Amino acid sequence: MTRQTLMTGAYLALRLGLGGAFVYAGVLKLMDPMAFAAAIDGYGLVSWSTAKTLARVLPAVEVVTGAGLVFDIRGALGLVVAQLLVFMGVLAWAMHLGLDVDCGCFGPSGLPPGITPPPPSDGLGETARAMIRDAAMLAAGGLILWLRRILGVRPRPHRRG
Repeated sequence: MTRQTLMTGAYLALRLGLGGAFVYAGVLKLMDPMAFAAAIDGYGLVSWSTAKTLARVLPAVEVVTGAGLVFDIRGALGLVVAQLLVFMGVLAWAMHLGLDVDCGCFGPSGLPPGITPPPPSDGLGETARAMIRDAAMLAAGGLILWLRRILGVRPRPHRRG
């Protein structure tokens, strides 16, 4: 296998993985927008009515931009990275305030209200784990951009109409 083939495979795998994660996360949130609105409200940054609106709009944007990255549409990677930076900013704010809230990143936990899973043994809170996960996804976005430049790949333009 040549270096070019490996890099092309890595480019495809990273695009499918990161884009697929955004599609998956968005679909889970769209299935229960009120649970996601409650997660947004937990940060205390916006009003409840704004949280409800964001809980419907943000997942749809995640699905569209994630699909755009899967299909290598121009602009999708930039929008995914921008979302990750916003998410990380909100998580940093929560960490600054000492909040350890469920980010709702991949939808509701699926557990009944009031029931929380036992904490993992890593000693990290939910917010710190979400920050690490987002940092890893941001790194994947950086690798995608780097591979585009190395391979000379140009994403497809968005077709209108």
